[in-house]
This record gives sequence, structure tokens and C-alpha cells, in this order.
Amino acid sequence: MKLDVVHDLQSVYRKLVDSTSRPGLISDLGKEAAKLDGENAAGCSSSILLLALTLLDPEVTFKVYGSKAEAVEKEINQLTFAKAVQAGQADYLFLLKDAGAGSLEHAIEIANPGTFINPHKSAVIIAETGAITVGNDLLLKGPGIQTSTGISIDLTGNWIERRSEKNKEYPTGVDLIFVDRYHQLLSLPRTTQITESREVEKEWVM
Repeated sequence: MKLDVVHDLQSVYRKLVDSTSRPGLISDLGKEAAKLDGENAAGCSSSILLLALTLLDPEVTFKVYGSKAEAVEKEINQLTFAKAVQAGQADYLFLLKDAGAGSLEHAIEIANPGTFINPHKSAVIIAETGAITVGNDLLLKGPGIQTSTGISIDLTGNWIERRSEKNKEYPTGVDLIFVDRYHQLLSLPRTTQITESREVEKEWVM
């Protein structure tokens, strides 16, 4: 079974748009990812490659973090004709599952936040994580969420604090997209407020 570059990538795009317009909605890319099995020469996640095929073209730039970064950048370039550049100049930053501790924080810190005149010029960070599930570890609020919604992401580090700092001068900032090993996708646009459950519990105690 092979990927249909029109039908299947349109499906991926619709799911990404749905998850971006409704933060907290977890979309399943498993059906489309299965069609890439055995066709991923660089060995990166099928979900990462799907998103690269969906979002990249010759007019945009990207950067990959991970032990196989060079091989993955080469494959993405051959498939999309997008150009690999330094992280601070990239439109899209891809973090593979073996990118290493602190890589997400570094990517958030160095990523282009856009400008007040051109906030759409900001970078999008796409990262592989552990399992993404409905849960109560993180509380999400903001546009596209009726009141609040809870999620859990198997991801360590202080990325939430770094993201908050990066996005403090709206409309500049960065948008995050997470995919896990089960091809579940979660989008966290810059307008989404994230509160860790322990912070909520602290407020109740006080």
C-alpha cells in the first residue's frame, strides 16, 4: 500500500487544521502513516515524514534535530525541495525522538518568533514525543476551547516555561505540533494557555 500524495496528504492537512483550530483535539495519523512503512529511507518517524510532505515546499526552509538529522534532512529535501538551514532561520524545526535532553527548549529559544508586522513569518516546531493521551497533566485554555480541556504528554523538561516566555509578546511566538510513536497528533498554537496540573493544585491549596 503506497501513499497517495494528493488524497492522503489532504487528509493529513485536514487533521492538522482540526487539531490546530481545536487545541486539545488529538488526531490519528495512523492510517496515512501505515502507507509509508518500508518507504522511509532515513528511518525517521512516518508521522514526521507525513507532516514534512504536507507542509514543506521549495519556498520554505527547515531544520532537523536528532542523531540522523543529516540523513533525514537529505531525504526531506529530495522529497519536498525545501532547503535545510540553521535553526534560527528555519520556517519548520523537526525534533526526532532521539534529539536529546534540552533539544526542545533550545529549539523554542532559538526559533524565529516572527515580528509584530509579520507574525506569520514565525517558526513551527514539530516534535516526536512519548504517548499523547487525553488526561489531566496539562490544562489547556484559549481560542478554540470552550472552557478548558486536559491532555497528557510523555515529555520531560521545562518546555512549557520556555514556550510561555517565547510567546509572551503576542502575536509573535512559535507554534508547536507533537506526534507520538502511535501517530497521534496534538497541535498547540501560540494562543493556547498551558497550565500544569501541579500548578492548578497549588492554586487550590492557596
